[in-house]
Amino acid sequence: MVSLRFAGSTAPASVLDEVEEAFRVFDERFSLYRPDSEISRMARGELPLTRASAELREAYADAFDWSRSTGGTFTPHRPDGVIDLSGTVKAKAMEAAARVLESSGETDWMLVAGGDILTRGDLGGPPWRAGIVDPDDRGALLCAVELVGRHTALATSGTAERGEHIWRTGDPRSPQRYRQVTVLADDIVTADVLATALVAGGPDRCPELIDRFDIEAITVDYAGHLTATPGLQSARGLTPI
Repeated sequence: MVSLRFAGSTAPASVLDEVEEAFRVFDERFSLYRPDSEISRMARGELPLTRASAELREAYADAFDWSRSTGGTFTPHRPDGVIDLSGTVKAKAMEAAARVLESSGETDWMLVAGGDILTRGDLGGPPWRAGIVDPDDRGALLCAVELVGRHTALATSGTAERGEHIWRTGDPRSPQRYRQVTVLADDIVTADVLATALVAGGPDRCPELIDRFDIEAITVDYAGHLTATPGLQSARGLTPI
């Protein structure tokens, strides 16, 4: 599900059509839910990576760079070896949609795709605010975060929506493993990748990744503990990471 909100009047229909097209292009090439997509053909062994399109090979190379940057807590491969670029391509589609909006002159908007959020400008004066869902109660919020300054992208990864679908590197039985992680960053790819990497790596890898990247984060573990980086916890009384 993708939604787009503007601070003022809605953008022209032609702009909205271009935004929809930006997502369609990524879906047709990278969706493993589409049997006719290029990446599904690779998963079935019909198309080797060396003969894939330049766009797919570039996306794979970028995801592989993220794997190296996160020490393997983020990976473009499923446990069975199939290439799965879901961890980056949704964010890349959001970036493509953002370029459409910016080139059309739109300055104040919020784009939401599958729970990830990218904003520009403000809500006609007040800053854009995003609520972070409580993984124990999808009808409640843990808190709300303002998307201001450099940090205008927010991504959440965890088990509340889709159950256990992330390949973890720590002890899967530990109550300290993360059930949900929200990351605030200055671009949506960084936010999306690191939210997944922090869930996968858990508290053992969290301090290292927090130190290496310019992000803020809120984590919820299976024991019910809520922690946050100093930039977020100071305003909300949360335990610092």
